[in-house]
Amino acid sequence: MILYDIVIIGAGLAGMRAAIESCKMASVGILSKVYPTRSHSGSAQGGLNVVINSEDSWESHMFDTVKGSDYLADQDLVEIFCKEAPKAMYELDQMGLIFDRRKDGTLDQKFSGGASFPRNCFGGDLSGHKILHTLYEQLLKSNTSIHNEFSLIKIIIEDGVYKGIIVYDMHRGVLELIRSKCAILATGGYGQVFFRTTNDAINTGDGMALCFREGVELEDMEFVQFHPTTLFGSNILVSETVRGDGGHLLNRNGERFMKKYVPSKMELAPRDIVSRSIQSEINQGFGIDGKDYVYLDISHVHKSGMFDVTQRFPQISSVVKKYMEIDIREQPIPIQPAQHYSMGGIKTNNYCETNIEGLYAAGECACMSIHGANRLGGNSLMDTLVFGKRAGAIAAEFSKKLKMKGLSQHHFKFEKKRIYSIFEQEGQEKISDIKRRLQESMSNKVGIYREEKPMRDALTLIKDLQNKKNEITIKDKNLVFNTELQNFLELEYILELAEVITVGAINRTESRGSHFRSDYPLRDDKKWLRHTILQKNNSGQIKIEYDDVCITKFPPKERKY
Repeated sequence: MILYDIVIIGAGLAGMRAAIESCKMASVGILSKVYPTRSHSGSAQGGLNVVINSEDSWESHMFDTVKGSDYLADQDLVEIFCKEAPKAMYELDQMGLIFDRRKDGTLDQKFSGGASFPRNCFGGDLSGHKILHTLYEQLLKSNTSIHNEFSLIKIIIEDGVYKGIIVYDMHRGVLELIRSKCAILATGGYGQVFFRTTNDAINTGDGMALCFREGVELEDMEFVQFHPTTLFGSNILVSETVRGDGGHLLNRNGERFMKKYVPSKMELAPRDIVSRSIQSEINQGFGIDGKDYVYLDISHVHKSGMFDVTQRFPQISSVVKKYMEIDIREQPIPIQPAQHYSMGGIKTNNYCETNIEGLYAAGECACMSIHGANRLGGNSLMDTLVFGKRAGAIAAEFSKKLKMKGLSQHHFKFEKKRIYSIFEQEGQEKISDIKRRLQESMSNKVGIYREEKPMRDALTLIKDLQNKKNEITIKDKNLVFNTELQNFLELEYILELAEVITVGAINRTESRGSHFRSDYPLRDDKKWLRHTILQKNNSGQIKIEYDDVCITKFPPKERKY
């Protein structure tokens, strides 16, 4: 048994920021499925939205966020977020973060989608990578214990109170019980639910799924963001900042087609609108050479002499050259939309608390909800910093007042028996086949455009695949680095979350933000200006309730640009 005041699951930006804050007052252990600097946060190319220009204001940032969310964001929390963002940015700066600067030494800023002011601070197209390594340096200087290659497999909750976790130590090949006064979940998103995704293979929604099993509430899971610009074929992210620096979207006729959809914003409309616009062009046969991609062209900016695009976007330039043999200084980039982010997640309040005492959540796995139905580019990295810090501080205060509570002994034995029972399964099904069928169904039927019948067909398939997973044979019976077992557990997570996403999407009979119903194309504030709350009941069924959206400063209006 391992003991801490606080255990943090996930070592991306939210988890590391929570650890850096909480270790000042408590003993902290942080767990990661991978080495921390391989966390998916490091693949974020865009920057941080923050008001540090005297001509800008937090009210403007708040309005852009609320409007971009299609008015589903809770405005009390958006206000906190926008007000605390500058401090979070300056804290990073003081830690030694290397971001792009102007000639006078001040942080450079540019436009991002849905923004009314150039408030995006950035480090070329490596913003997430630079922040991740900056925080990791601080983590190494702290007294936090770091556990690499530990996979969460059970959250222990008794009588509505968090008691501990059970993890799979892949390196040693053992199950481990970790006791702590409280826990912070920072396990990231679930991109592997979908066939086309910008997410890493590790993004299987572990924290969300395991919480859901234990009766923790999930919120707004139907809202799945599709990034407009991912590299055709591989779906590697092509940052929104390319469009922020003047990139043009072109169809097969060489037309900047965004003028047909959002002429006032063009390529810098919010992501949900740009994704649907690109998909509409493809569906209408205006994809390049009749295929399912269009062009993102930044070559004209390079040719104008404004700046060298290979220096401005070193990662994108390298990736496009490697995978497509394209020089972005001379040629356009083939792009298509793909799943990118989860607006929904573990329901938390203003203090990052879940409905379980002692259990907190922050980052993409959490929903509180500042992103509503659609997240603006530049708000997610800042979200991890503002609320990662907040979760760490609040959990530390909570742990100071609490004594470690007793724990029933049966949890560890039961979980060990469950894991070994997986080795006893026999059948002809394969993890890769079930995963592929799930992902293709979710992308095709619960994707950018949605209708009831296809979604119900997807739900039927999901339930069928949930049964078929019990016919998978695990050939490797050794627990040391058993990637086959790990893949099986992750398959369970994405199957569980796919059902939750689809049920929420079927029930919401309107179009709002990233959730677009072809059979219900209009936003319905009278009926649907509310959050979807999902919880698994004692019989294993999904219970759905709804909660009002917090409106403070900006009453809902038609979302025009």
